[in-house]
Formats: sequence, structure tokens, C-alpha cells
Amino acid sequence: MKNIGIKISLYLNYFVFAILLNSVGIVILKSQKNYGVDEVQASILEAFKDMPIAIVSFFIASFLPRIGYRKSMLIGLGLVTLACISMYFGNSFDNAKILFATVGVSFALIKVSVYSLIGTVTETKKEHNALMSSIEGFFMVGIALAYFLFPAFNNENDPNSWLNVYWFLAALSFLSFLFLFFVKFKEPEVSAGANLKDDFMQMFKLMAKLLTVIFVISVFLFVMIEQGILSWLPTFNTKVLHLPENISIMMASILAISLAVGRLIAGIVTKKVNWIWVLSFCIFSAMLIVVFVLPKTVGLEVKNIDTLSDIPLIGFAFPLIGLFIAPIYPLLNSIVLSALPKNLQSSMTGLIVIFSALGGTLGSRITGWLFKNEGPEKAFYFTLIPMSLLLISFFILKKITAKDEI
Repeated sequence: MKNIGIKISLYLNYFVFAILLNSVGIVILKSQKNYGVDEVQASILEAFKDMPIAIVSFFIASFLPRIGYRKSMLIGLGLVTLACISMYFGNSFDNAKILFATVGVSFALIKVSVYSLIGTVTETKKEHNALMSSIEGFFMVGIALAYFLFPAFNNENDPNSWLNVYWFLAALSFLSFLFLFFVKFKEPEVSAGANLKDDFMQMFKLMAKLLTVIFVISVFLFVMIEQGILSWLPTFNTKVLHLPENISIMMASILAISLAVGRLIAGIVTKKVNWIWVLSFCIFSAMLIVVFVLPKTVGLEVKNIDTLSDIPLIGFAFPLIGLFIAPIYPLLNSIVLSALPKNLQSSMTGLIVIFSALGGTLGSRITGWLFKNEGPEKAFYFTLIPMSLLLISFFILKKITAKDEI
């Protein structure tokens, strides 16, 4: 199978960072309990994760091919291996900030490399769409694993036991490093005659296009929704449903699993159905869940919860929103990236990563503020605002792409 080694490496690298990046919701919950911070203070961890992603992506995306995708990914994996070990020994909120800042810097290197290499190892738009959706789906599998991995190491009678998970994560990162180091693949050729200044300016030239503006706004809005829910669902389960800590974390895995399933299904459905109808159905269904399912979840009275089986069925319903929001991100990315010349895909990927990071930071900060000031029962209702704007952006994007503006 062509390029099988590098494809496995892309999946593996993305899987490692899925666990690390999306453990932020778990660490937010643990920080409130172990380090004595409130919701707004805890939400700063999202910024420490996302802002380095945005800043590093801005400066390195356009000329990352010159650094080398393999070398960039090896640097990222090496950094997070050391950061995980540091978190174990540091055991403080400040060390949690350092951990997520390191993860953010490293993920910028990984994501730009992965997205750019997808265009290199695929030959058609359908192959690009399928690989993009499956890698993003596998990313969600990593997120789901995090919600079981951390409770497996967590003993509620020992406040420091959960830190042992970072030895496992350090080992996993190092194994990914070794696999990538030994896998054989040919780096894409860098165009002759261009210079770093030209590469850097290419990102600004892309921003001058209306298509790019609408696209990055759509990406920003989606990640604001997704990260706002992902990062705060464990806290919602603890404070609203009054579930024990480990069960609250495991319950959040339903969202991640539904996101994974939704993205894998999307790769199949979009081969037969136009993307605009898929995305419109998805966002409209997500809005219906917020309007009709969330109130029943908030009003749920639970008592004597010792296992997941003790939770009433309606308690599992809201996280299923992931099935419907899942296809949005990879489809938007694939629609634009597959239509661009390969020499522009790295620059566009940089914009994707930057606005994804900004959306994630703002989404988590706003949700944290809402949890503290409006109450955890009402916070998720505000996702209806970016959902409505996102629905409008789909049709604008469809109109622009129909005119071949790319």
C-alpha cells in the first residue's frame, strides 16, 4: 500500500496529541479540586494550550516545508515527552500551564505537518476527503480514550494518583517519536526561487480572499462550540448532574465517541450527498438537541450514582450532540484545502490552526465565565448563538465556492 508508513505515523501522532490536548477539560476539573482555583482561573489553561498553537502556526506554517515535516514532528513529540515528565514532578497549576503551552507549541508543528502531508500522500479530492475525515475521526478516538485513561490512574482517596498517567503519556509520545524516526518517506520538494518573506506573505494574501475570510470565520465558530462543550462537560457532569469525579470524566467520553463516529460516517455520506446539505442538517440537529434535550438533562435528578449504568438514559443524550457537530470541521477543511494548489496548502493550514486555536480559547473562556456568572445549568444554551452564525456561513461559503473563487 502506497505511503502506508507515513500514513500510520500521521494517525499515531494525531492520536497522541488528541489525548494530550483534550485532557484540558479533565485538568480544569482537577485544578479546581486540587489546586484551589475557580472556573475563570481554570479556563486559562485553554489559552495556554491554544495561543501557542496560534502564534507558532502564524510564524512557521508558510515555511515549514523548508524545516522538514519529519523534523518538525520529531521536535513536537520530543517536547511533549519532556513536558509530561515535568508535569508529574511539578504537580501544580503553574506546571499545568507549562504542560499545555508545550503541548500547544508542539501541536502547531504536528498539525501543520499532518495537514500538509495529507495533500502529498493522496492523489484525488475523494482520497483527500476520506483521509482527512478518518484522521480527524481517529483524533476523536484518542479524545475518548483520555476520558477512560485518566480515571484509570485516578484514586479519589489519593489526590496525586492521577499524575501517574503522565508516565504513560510520556512513553506513548516517545514510542511515536521512534516510529516516525525510522519510517521511510520522501519529503515534498520545496519550490525553487521562493524565499521565506514570500512564504510568510502568502498567508496574508490568502486572507485577502473573501472565501478565506468566510472559511476561517466558520472554523473559528465551530471550534468555539466544540471546545466550549468538550472542555467543560466534565465540570457540567460534576456540578449539574452531581456525578462522582471519575464517572463525570468517563461520561464526557460519550461526546468524544460520538464525535469520532460522526466524522467516520461523514466520510461515507459526503460521497453521495452534497456537503452543504450534510452540514446544514448537522448544525440544525445540534441546535434541536440544545433546545429540547439539554433542559431535560439539566432537570435530571440523580441519586446514588456508583457506575455509568446507574445514570438515567436521558443523562446520556446531550453528549450525542457530537454526532451532529462532528462532520463540520473536517469537511470545511477538506473543501478548501483540496481545491488549493499544493504549494498554498501549508499556508492555508496555518490559518486553519490559528483560527481554530483562537476559537478554542475564546470558547472555553466564555464558557468558564458563563459557568461562574450565569450558572453551569445555563452555560451551554449560549452555544445557539455561534451555531446560528455557522449555519449562515455555510450558505455564504457554498455561494462563493460555486463561483470557483478559489
